[in-house]
Amino acid sequence: MQTKALRLYGKKDLRLETFDLPEMKDDEILAKVISDSICMSTYKASLQGNEHKRVPKDIDVNPTIVGHEFSGEIIEVGEKWKKLYKPGHRFTVQPNMNYMGKGYAPGYSFKYYGGDSMYIVIPKEVMEGGFMLEYKGDAFFKASLAEPMSCIVAAFHASYHTVFGKYVHNMGIVEGGKMAMLAAVGPMGMGAIDYAIHCDRRPSLLVITDIDDSRLKRAESVFNEQVAKESGVDIRFVNTRDIEKPDEYLRNLAGGNGFDDVFVFAPVKPVVELGGKLLGQDGCLNFFAGPTNKEFSGEFNFYNVHYLSTHVVGTSGGNTDDMIESLDMMSCGKINPAVMITHVGGLNAAAQTTLNLPNIPGGKKLIYTHVNLELTAIDDFEAKGKTDPLFAGLDEIVKRNNGFWCGEAENYLLAHAPQL
Repeated sequence: MQTKALRLYGKKDLRLETFDLPEMKDDEILAKVISDSICMSTYKASLQGNEHKRVPKDIDVNPTIVGHEFSGEIIEVGEKWKKLYKPGHRFTVQPNMNYMGKGYAPGYSFKYYGGDSMYIVIPKEVMEGGFMLEYKGDAFFKASLAEPMSCIVAAFHASYHTVFGKYVHNMGIVEGGKMAMLAAVGPMGMGAIDYAIHCDRRPSLLVITDIDDSRLKRAESVFNEQVAKESGVDIRFVNTRDIEKPDEYLRNLAGGNGFDDVFVFAPVKPVVELGGKLLGQDGCLNFFAGPTNKEFSGEFNFYNVHYLSTHVVGTSGGNTDDMIESLDMMSCGKINPAVMITHVGGLNAAAQTTLNLPNIPGGKKLIYTHVNLELTAIDDFEAKGKTDPLFAGLDEIVKRNNGFWCGEAENYLLAHAPQL
């Protein structure tokens, strides 16, 4: 079968190409990708090329397909898997599979298996490892966002606290505790706010900071005081840009004693160091953001480590259980991953979007792999709709959905947008 896919050949060398997939083997699955959400990790891989730990050294001659936050439909199932999987089943995958013990994963390491492709061949290791997950939801984009949501779930589960006088760690955030999220109104921060408010282990106080007024206002409009209050959470939004002593200001919001859990969503030294200053007794600093600089560091108060039991934790990706939790919460309506999406586009826009990702404002950029469409902000649908009936229809739909991307919008796009 022929496919069109975005492949990585080297540093900043992404090429949208048409090529033949190999014939599917008895222990493989042939699938159609529908949607892929572009991750900052893919941007980092495109910058580093074969110096990235998950990218093979020979991509100049054996390029790999990028994209790992994807969803689609099964087309054909090899004989080995016919009792477990059926053509027509919707799926998503857990990319954190540590293939060959090298951290290899879809979107980084495979020639015929990645999200920015129309069709893919899924290798046996995915099914053998339990990384192929059936998706029964109503929209493909939600399954694409299960992976980034699983990273958030993992971070919450990996945070920990000590039991005084015992050599025991209690895993997870402090239930009913005080939590701060710094630089937290980007796409992953929005997902984390949603999870913090609606998971089964919630803080009583949740303080969200950033230095961008427009993004803070958007976050506050989505997660307003009443929405959080219904879940027993007191939520506050703070722009720290012009606050002379933000550590003192934020600690005062927590009663002066600091926070139990602090999440940092930007790999920026002053933000990380502010997070350390906000920790109270037994406080946990969760460094969520992944830096591109391998020498990235910041100061941390080790007096407080010794006498106040403050500590740091970090995670990279989630596991299969985290993805299942994400999918379950989406299916029952506890979380809405659409809060993360601000742009949609077709596979033709994937390369430029990936290489310029940090410079494109907003949240998640969602790619539909069979569609020919320039990346477009949801906020621009109305203006574009004045001359383009496709965007006029999309604008009407998202406005009925409180300005969010939704399953109806996805179906309309797939039915009416130009195809590749």
